[in-house]
Amino acid sequence: MSEATASYERAIATFRQVLSNVSKEDLDKQSPCAPWKVRDVVSHLIVGGDFFVTSVGGEATGGGGNVADDDYEAAFESAANRTLAAFNQPGALDKTVDLPFGQMPATALVGIATTDTFTHAWDIAKATGQSTDLDGEFAGELLERAKTTIPDTARGADGSALFGPEQQAPAGASNADQLAAFLGRNT
Repeated sequence: MSEATASYERAIATFRQVLSNVSKEDLDKQSPCAPWKVRDVVSHLIVGGDFFVTSVGGEATGGGGNVADDDYEAAFESAANRTLAAFNQPGALDKTVDLPFGQMPATALVGIATTDTFTHAWDIAKATGQSTDLDGEFAGELLERAKTTIPDTARGADGSALFGPEQQAPAGASNADQLAAFLGRNT
C-alpha cells in the first residue's frame, strides 16, 4: 500500500467512525456543505467512489447515490472498499488521469479523495452534533497539504466552485476545524 492510499484509508476510517454515530433521523439535517443534507454528503461519497474507480481504469458499479435510510453505512463501506481496491491495483497510481478539470497524476487524485472524505466526515460530525475534533495529527497534515495545493481559482462564494472562500477559524480551533474553515466552512 502506498503512502497516498494509506492516507485515504485513514480518511475512510475517520468518516466510518462519524457515520457510525448517524441515525436515520440525522440524514435530513443540513450539513455545513450547502446545500447538501447529511444524506447528500453520504451519497456524494458513494457516487464519488465510482468516479475515482473509473478514473484509474476500474469499472463503475452504476449503483448511484440514492441510499436507503437503513443502508447508508453499508453503501459507503462498499464504495470505500471498491475505491481503495482500485487505487491499490498494480500500476494504478502510476497513471495520469483525465478529469473534467484537466489531467493530473493518479496520486494527486488520491489526495483529492482523501481530503474530500475527511472534510465530509467533519461536515457530518458538525451537522449531527458530534465532536469535530477529528484525528488532529492527520487533520494538520491535510491542512498543510491543502494550503499548498488548492488554488484561489477553486474558490467561489456562489456555490459554483469546489470550495467556498476561506473562513476564519476561532482562536484555539482544532486542526480539523481549521481545515474546514480553510475549505470554506463556517466553524
